Amino acid sequence: MKLIVTGGAGFIGSSFVRMALREGWAEHVINLDLLTYAGNLDNVEPVANHPGYRFVQADICDEDAVGKLFAAEAPDAVVHFAAESHVDRSIHSPSPAIQTNFYGTFVLLETARRNKIARFVHVSTDEVYGSIEPPFEADENYPLRASSPYSASKAGSDLLALSYYTTYKLNVSVSRASNNYGPYQFPEKLIPLMISNALEDKPLPVYGDGQQIRDWLFVEDHCRAVRAVLEKGEPGEIYNIGGNCSLPNLEVVHRILKATGKPESLITRVADRPGHDRRYALTNENLTRHTGWQPVVDFDTGLAATISWYQANPDWVKRVKSGQYRQFYELNYANRSE
Repeated sequence: MKLIVTGGAGFIGSSFVRMALREGWAEHVINLDLLTYAGNLDNVEPVANHPGYRFVQADICDEDAVGKLFAAEAPDAVVHFAAESHVDRSIHSPSPAIQTNFYGTFVLLETARRNKIARFVHVSTDEVYGSIEPPFEADENYPLRASSPYSASKAGSDLLALSYYTTYKLNVSVSRASNNYGPYQFPEKLIPLMISNALEDKPLPVYGDGQQIRDWLFVEDHCRAVRAVLEKGEPGEIYNIGGNCSLPNLEVVHRILKATGKPESLITRVADRPGHDRRYALTNENLTRHTGWQPVVDFDTGLAATISWYQANPDWVKRVKSGQYRQFYELNYANRSE
């Protein structure tokens, strides 16, 4: 199989690219990435010399570049990870999220339609469901209640992708995953930020009371789920992907401090962000029923592996916090968490 993977230098996309080539899910992977702040070729260095790997730096909003790439490569399928995915960034500057997440998805869908691409997987987020009151969990028919420009842009792109199945019969499926964590994650999201700050004995900023609940999914479990959707998913279907591990943010921070041997005095409370969803929760039943997928990495095991990776790769963390990233990171995210 030949795949075009968008956003393949980012956190989740690079994990998918590495696993697809390492485990033989695909013989050829074309990694299409613009290399914005969180895109990093270090993330795909382990497969950079693989004979089936090719990197193309381009913007998914560039119709000409995307069209030429699809025509030249004639892929069997597209797996679309590329997104402006940080909620805080979308609040402070909504335009990039709207442009990339909605218009960029349109460009890819339209190009796939014109080139008669056989399969398209649009990777989305559980944040499109908004905050969910306990004890309820969102299934794929749960109302969309996006709370931020980021989640609204993803909800819009989900509907656009599904419309391409209904109207044009493009073989597209949508996946909606819960909060991912694991190696190579840019240190602006909760877990990598807390780990990197703890290892450097810096304050760990926690929004509000820290009782916001998230469902945690190890990134490799997510990649296996996307593979299952790619290979077994039905066209026009939505598939939720969760880790079956709901924890308050503050509990996650406590576990990181315990695992790294750092004091709880490092915890620093910061003002909550606007429109902060209180609880995300979803069910995997549709995906499990259709494909047999289930998460296999429990949270403590995944967290330990993630901490070990950050401990073993301090130079990677320094690189993403320095150079072109440093000023933006320090001004906007050094004291914030998701």
